[in-house]
Amino acid sequence: MTDSFSEKAINATLAAKDTFCKFLSANDSGETGGHQSGMLISKSASRMLFTDEEVKNNHILKKNARVKWQDDFYTDSCFTWYESKNELRITRFGRGFPLLSPEYTGALFVLAKYTDEDYVGYILNSEEEIQNYLDSFGMTPAETNRIVEVENVKAEVQEKSAIDRFIESLSEDFPSSEEMSKAARMIQYQISMSKDSAVNNPDKVILEWTDMEYKLFRALEQSRYGKIVSSGFDTVDDFISMANQVLNRRKSRAGKSLEHHLEALFEANHLRYTSQGITEGNKKPDFIFPSINDYHNNQFPVDKICTLAAKTTCKDRWRQVLNEADRLRDHHKYLCTLQQGISSSQMDEMDAEGVVLIVPKPYISTYPKDRQHRIWSIGSFISYVKAMEE
Repeated sequence: MTDSFSEKAINATLAAKDTFCKFLSANDSGETGGHQSGMLISKSASRMLFTDEEVKNNHILKKNARVKWQDDFYTDSCFTWYESKNELRITRFGRGFPLLSPEYTGALFVLAKYTDEDYVGYILNSEEEIQNYLDSFGMTPAETNRIVEVENVKAEVQEKSAIDRFIESLSEDFPSSEEMSKAARMIQYQISMSKDSAVNNPDKVILEWTDMEYKLFRALEQSRYGKIVSSGFDTVDDFISMANQVLNRRKSRAGKSLEHHLEALFEANHLRYTSQGITEGNKKPDFIFPSINDYHNNQFPVDKICTLAAKTTCKDRWRQVLNEADRLRDHHKYLCTLQQGISSSQMDEMDAEGVVLIVPKPYISTYPKDRQHRIWSIGSFISYVKAMEE
């Protein structure tokens, strides 16, 4: 479904270098017959158009710029600074420009700057769209006629915008789990995460990536199934069929999500590894360090090899990791999970079998206190592998 103009204006504001917005006056819209002299822009927006030095040293300044309106058509317009009037105007809309007419009096005009020559403009003319734009940036009508302070945008607004842009860009109903995980990481980087976070704080990062992917997947589900569900089903069989389709896709995504995010952490930390490498027969650990080739090289020291299993939950499935690599039968088995809490007796069983739990650091506190010392954080495991591979 095509975005509304307000959503497009919000996205443009988030992506632009600077954005100005104002309500169109009767003179701007032409209702008083005065729009021939152009649309007035507050002097506070001068930084979008001219340098301070240019404004200071010139009585009249003109600058040509290409403006794309309503994500549809262009005008080769002109920004003009008049020192004598202490005002800025945008002119040259071209013959038959459709967005300056009496019906647009009171509409919200949004002008976003991408480059010195390229701008986008939106005229939001319904109360719903105007309010949506203002609410997104925490503005009241009294706070318009100035540059929008994007840095004050709440993180959830940027997050929603990034999620909406991703969903809008899709050519298929549901992308692969790998694409979903990658998109979640990219969105997190866009809105709040520095590029070195995966190295400096991998435990926090993997939880944020996982949380973002969950939000992204739920938003995609709502986009794809929301109307179908709200409109109801003709038969119980139709309902069950849809429910099973949704649940199966959820299970499939969740099972792979942790693996994809761990891979991204290992890449960011420059670890050598093989994912899904075959050890013996049909045995296939999720990760083997430093590589499956080294594992099969009997001359390669076994104490320089380890495997890692990734299981979102492992309360009952942890025994599956015990025999994934014959060469490591008498060595520790490492198991990364997002499970929050396991009983003392199960932890004792794991310890007896040589299983070392790898858990995001914030989750360690959910385990029995007297056994928390046995658990490694993800950061600790990465450090261990780095030392092993030296």
